[in-house]
Amino acid sequence: MSERFLYVGSDFRSLFPAARIGVVAARDFSNRRDDSGDALLEEAGRKALERLGESAIAEHPDLACWRRAYRTFGAPKGYRSSIESLVKRVASGKPLPSINPLVDLYNAVSLEFFFPAGGEDLDAVVGDLRLVLADGGEPFVPLGRAESDPPRRGEAIYRDDEGVVCRCWNWREAQRTCLTESTSRALLVLESLDPLRDEELASALLRLADGITARMGGTTDIHVLDGDAEFLVIP
Repeated sequence: MSERFLYVGSDFRSLFPAARIGVVAARDFSNRRDDSGDALLEEAGRKALERLGESAIAEHPDLACWRRAYRTFGAPKGYRSSIESLVKRVASGKPLPSINPLVDLYNAVSLEFFFPAGGEDLDAVVGDLRLVLADGGEPFVPLGRAESDPPRRGEAIYRDDEGVVCRCWNWREAQRTCLTESTSRALLVLESLDPLRDEELASALLRLADGITARMGGTTDIHVLDGDAEFLVIP
């Protein structure tokens, strides 16, 4: 199998020089559904509410930073980071639905640590992955939909050679590369805007990687892309 890469573009880095893209590359695991997802997400929801405390969602520092980031690249009005959406749902008393073990796990880690998280099925990715600013109009079919919803020019996106795989940085995943029960090779990301949270990001990545091998088997590698490392080889 030929090597592929995940790149952080210079256009993206010029807007977010301090951003960290934490990566877990996982392979040879089983993502078949089991009965553990609901309990995992319920516990993560409790931890999220404890972390939120009495803060308003828009004012908690680990969430408010993403609103500022979205304004920086001109996200459409009302579009929010994936972590804000998760916390808002839990805070409203709505439990997160169990999807499959891998999605459940990254959602649980996201809620516990307040980092946006996402993942792509590497066997569905075409060519290399790139975190860049959109030209505008790139093909993108959101998860759960059939019609295209392309990004605006200047919007932060993950893309491959065929189109967008995650729009508005971490707002919405693509249907084409989503994680399913048949996924056995995946690239998972946890994202941070604050270098002061580097140790916490490392702990979250380890929690995610260890959770994959303990619950699903397979092997994992951990990487962090920052200003000193702007690409990695995807095994």
